[in-house]
Amino acid sequence: MNDAMNDAMNDAMNEAGRTQRAARPIRSGVIPVPGARLYYESVGSGPPLLLIPGGNGTAHIFGPIAQLLAERFTVVTYDRRGFARSELDGAQDYGRRLETDADDALAVIERVAGAPTTVFGPSSGALVALQAISQARGSIDKAVACEPPAMKQLANGPQVLDLLDEVYDLYKRSGIAPALELFNNKMFPRETVEHFARLRDMNLPGVRAAVDYWFEHELRQYCAVDLDIDALKANAGRIVVAAGQGSRGYPLYELSANLANKLGQAATELPGAHTGYATRAAEFAPALLDLLGRVDARS
Repeated sequence: MNDAMNDAMNDAMNEAGRTQRAARPIRSGVIPVPGARLYYESVGSGPPLLLIPGGNGTAHIFGPIAQLLAERFTVVTYDRRGFARSELDGAQDYGRRLETDADDALAVIERVAGAPTTVFGPSSGALVALQAISQARGSIDKAVACEPPAMKQLANGPQVLDLLDEVYDLYKRSGIAPALELFNNKMFPRETVEHFARLRDMNLPGVRAAVDYWFEHELRQYCAVDLDIDALKANAGRIVVAAGQGSRGYPLYELSANLANKLGQAATELPGAHTGYATRAAEFAPALLDLLGRVDARS
């Protein structure tokens, strides 16, 4: 997986307009948790900010924006269990995988970042952040959940979940490529689809393993989650639901608007589309910093 991560890091840095590797040193380590060993990275100094990766599952996608955010924060991220360097080493309860992912995020906060921590999670990482803030109020100061794919928050959620079953069946019949093409083209604007194509080199065994793991244990399971809206309402003052400006007209933008409305707020727009934090890191970082400052001001 190292070659894949290096390639993706270089790609993301170029997209963000950075022509050389960032100067701030990255600290890394591994923490044991039940059933896994979590690889983490941290950079910078200041109050803690945890970045929870989405469906790619790995810390490297945050490389450029972590360096930018490290001007104000100690930025911590990690590979989610089962992806890349966070290896499984025991029995897994896949019936409660989201809860386990939230437990892992809270373990990283407790043992690396320090509580209370600010959290940013895009996509699947947004679901993990929302679950974690529901499970442990005192550990998370505030959370920005960007385009969480909880499809039951859509008016046509059942139809979208049927589509995801179709995507999974296509994956089992015909493999990764046609299934990803169907999923990406239905769910995301071109900016995101093109970024995913550059990010994932299926000739690399580690990348294929990560995508297989996502298909088997995340695509249908996370998208079908029943969010505990009452628990989220109880924490609504510390939650911001966001969406990419470039995602307008696509399902996850509408979903984010619906969820935000249930929490008594309007969805906040951030630069780029679903992966704007990677494709437009130089724009996204100051927008995220400004947003976090406004949350502080209203507290």
